Amino acid sequence: MASQSAFDVIVIGGGHAGAEAAWAAAKLGARVALLSFQRAAIGRMSCNPAIGGIGKGQMVREIDALGGLMGRVADETGIQFRMLNRSKGPAVWAPRCQSDSAQYPLALQRYLADCPNLTLLEASVEAMISDRSSPPPRVVGVWLADGRRIRAGAVIVTSGTFLRGLMHCGEQQTAGGRIHEPAAGGLSASLAQLGLRLGRLKTGTPPRVARDSVDFSQLAPQPGDESPAPFSFMTDALRQPQVDCWIGHTNEDIHALIRANLHRAPMYSGQIESRGPRYCPSIEDKVVRFADKPQHQVYLEPEGRDSERVYLNGVSTSLPQDVQERIVRGIAGLERARVVQWGYAVEYDFVPPEQIDASLMAKAAPGLFLAGQINGTSGYEEAAGQGLLAGTNAARFLAGMSPLILGRNEAYVGVMIDDLVTRGVTEPYRMFTSRAEHRLLLRYDNADERLTPIGRAAGLIDGERWARFERRQARLESLRTALRETRIDGKPVERWLRRPEEQGARFAGSVPALRDYFAEPDLWARALVEIKYAGYVERQQRIIDERSRAEGEAIPCNFDYQTIRHLRREAAERWGMIRPHTVGQAARVSGIHPTDVSTLMVGLAQLRRMAR
Repeated sequence: MASQSAFDVIVIGGGHAGAEAAWAAAKLGARVALLSFQRAAIGRMSCNPAIGGIGKGQMVREIDALGGLMGRVADETGIQFRMLNRSKGPAVWAPRCQSDSAQYPLALQRYLADCPNLTLLEASVEAMISDRSSPPPRVVGVWLADGRRIRAGAVIVTSGTFLRGLMHCGEQQTAGGRIHEPAAGGLSASLAQLGLRLGRLKTGTPPRVARDSVDFSQLAPQPGDESPAPFSFMTDALRQPQVDCWIGHTNEDIHALIRANLHRAPMYSGQIESRGPRYCPSIEDKVVRFADKPQHQVYLEPEGRDSERVYLNGVSTSLPQDVQERIVRGIAGLERARVVQWGYAVEYDFVPPEQIDASLMAKAAPGLFLAGQINGTSGYEEAAGQGLLAGTNAARFLAGMSPLILGRNEAYVGVMIDDLVTRGVTEPYRMFTSRAEHRLLLRYDNADERLTPIGRAAGLIDGERWARFERRQARLESLRTALRETRIDGKPVERWLRRPEEQGARFAGSVPALRDYFAEPDLWARALVEIKYAGYVERQQRIIDERSRAEGEAIPCNFDYQTIRHLRREAAERWGMIRPHTVGQAARVSGIHPTDVSTLMVGLAQLRRMAR
């Protein structure tokens, strides 16, 4: 039986989590094998051909600031760019791009193919190899479906929707994790044998229609921004021409049709029992949950600059094909539409994420890391953020280094991972700005200042990116100084800019020291936001500093919560299962009361006194 043992890290799955995990681990010097069913499917956009959005766009900027791939690939292959939430404060501005779904995976594959230390292999993983000589079992490799064995120091599972994936379209059920791609059958049982508890979740996708069958004259155009903002700090400007998206609507006739066929909808017939994403509901759910609404928006999004396919965002469904066709043709402008891919739902196994620690390593199986939908999340961006950290921490684990863990005040990625490991999920997790209590600090524009030094210290940032970052920071600091020291009518320009209505154009036009800076709109906007929100940011930082003194207190990894007097049994059991690293994490565990945290701190203080 053939055996391979040339790798330090094995990454299972070539989706957005797997790509970032493999890239990060390889950049840190680990010898990495990325295993996928098909090499051509690496980076494929299973659902929406888009990157970014509310909360998600900020995460893409963070991934880029840490040296990841998603932002650069999105910039290269985007066909429309928009900054969302412009009508609100800059703390929640979020970049989004429509992507060319054929070009995106090709660009991502090119980066991976050119990455030193990274090998791409077509293979199906059947089971884990573990060393059970001492508990808990240490994962040391994988068995492939063809009988080969590959050993490694760490394994990262990024299985997406493929773990026992089952697709539903009306009464029809097909094994698979994505249209025309097989499910991963044996890996679930292997994870369970390692002591991991599994659950089931569901997601879905809408139908696609042929572009030449759409009457766009009946739809409202949605153009991109005139001056689009890139995702990557390595992108100087976005110069490619942009395409329009289009907006249509459902109507009461369509809603009546859906209600009449709910008995054929897998989510309502009992065929699907698992939970789907509440914030990305199917059209069936929308009609039932929002029965008073006479219409719902439908966004028609081209799948590529030259693609014949148009994605019907807002019409995710698993209704039968005959019903889907009538729904599509009931939308104004789509009366003659040809459906080129039917919508479907997919159920899949996941690992409830209380079973991993903040490094994304499974508590029951050292050396096993999990990232993406296997941890209960939804979305390319959530997956990519986890993948980057899982790959980084797998490499650090092998090197005997402490894991890279981002705080809730440092990154949306940190908020997401903390939410997962302390609160768990009951439905697919999606990032929103509202989940971040420190979102004034976590703006899309300052992701490099927050995270690039952290990435540099971890070894993820190369010399070219670091030099660019230093030049930008020097330029920004120079502008900050000029705004403090340049005076107009006896007051620093900085003081004038604190006024809500003042944007600074009149000063930039009349003060030579500011003119050059104003010609760099991103730089000027960054400084302007800092000035206008300085008071709020300082207040938030004081709160963070106060909390961190208590929340940062470490909890010993083998701490016995049952020994704490007066601690509720439920709290002791919950903490014993989740194993929080700090008091702050312990406080955020679902079901924990403030009195539990106070009791815990008393117990930790007693432990410190006994250790003296």
